[in-house]
This record gives sequence, C-alpha cells and structure tokens, in this order.
Amino acid sequence: MSRKWKIVGAWVAAIVICDQLTKAIVDRKMPLHHSIPVIDGFFNLTYVRNTGAAFGIFSGSHEAFRLPFLILVSVVAVAFILVMLKRLRNDALGIAAALAFILGGAIGNLIDRVVYGEVIDFLDVYWSDYHWPAFNVADSFITLGVTITLLYLVKAKGEDPFAAN
Repeated sequence: MSRKWKIVGAWVAAIVICDQLTKAIVDRKMPLHHSIPVIDGFFNLTYVRNTGAAFGIFSGSHEAFRLPFLILVSVVAVAFILVMLKRLRNDALGIAAALAFILGGAIGNLIDRVVYGEVIDFLDVYWSDYHWPAFNVADSFITLGVTITLLYLVKAKGEDPFAAN
C-alpha cells in the first residue's frame, strides 16, 4: 500500500471515528434542541437534527424523495472522491489529505443519513442574534478539505496533481 493510501486511510478513519463518537455523545447526553453555552455570546453546543443537506437545503422536501436523493448524492460524492484519489499522483500528499478530509466528512454524514434518516448537528456559532447553521465534526472537515483543495489549486500554477505517476 502506498504512503498516499495510508495517509488517506488514517485520516478517513480518524475523522469518521471522531465524528460518530461526538454525535453519539451528544445524542446520548443532550436532549434534542438543548443548548449548552461554551463561549458566551459566540459558541454553544446545541443538539439539532438536519433532515436536509448543507444549510438545510431540501429539508422541506418530502421524505420519500429527500432521503434517497441525499443518500444517492452522498454515495456519488464518495465514489467521485475515491476516483480522484486513485488518479492522484502518489507524491501529492497534501491534496490527498485534503481529499481525505472531504471523504471522511462525507462518510460521517452518510452514516447518519442511513442510520437516522437525518444528520446530527451540534456546533452552534453565533454573534448576537445571528446564528450560522449548526454543524458537526464531519461538516468541519468537509469545509477544511474544500478550502485546502481550493487554495492548493489556486497556488498550483498549472501543475497537475492528477498527472500520471
């Protein structure tokens, strides 16, 4: 197994375990919609369930459509990332880690959709009355992975990390 795949596997496993563990703790220890202040005026742990996708997109859709659609989108995203990782040069370890962040987060949220039919969210960042939609560890790694990937691509200056090994 190449170093690239070892790094990807380690990150994906760590992210999925951390994501599922934190969600299990929140689900077992907090009542739904309960909030615990962590940093007053900025950050709470608030247990909510998101039936939709990012920012609640599709949350108003009928469940017969929404759940299969969101599971399908997640499976396609996971497959796409795996294909991109396979095509990625073995020495492109930074972008491999960033894609592993996205993959781990996608798998973490996919597990929730399959098990619960919705995603457990609990990280609540706000300022005054303005709240960012609640999110979770998986969402955090997806965002970090996308950000790193975009920054890498901007700085790549034409270098193709997907060129043949």
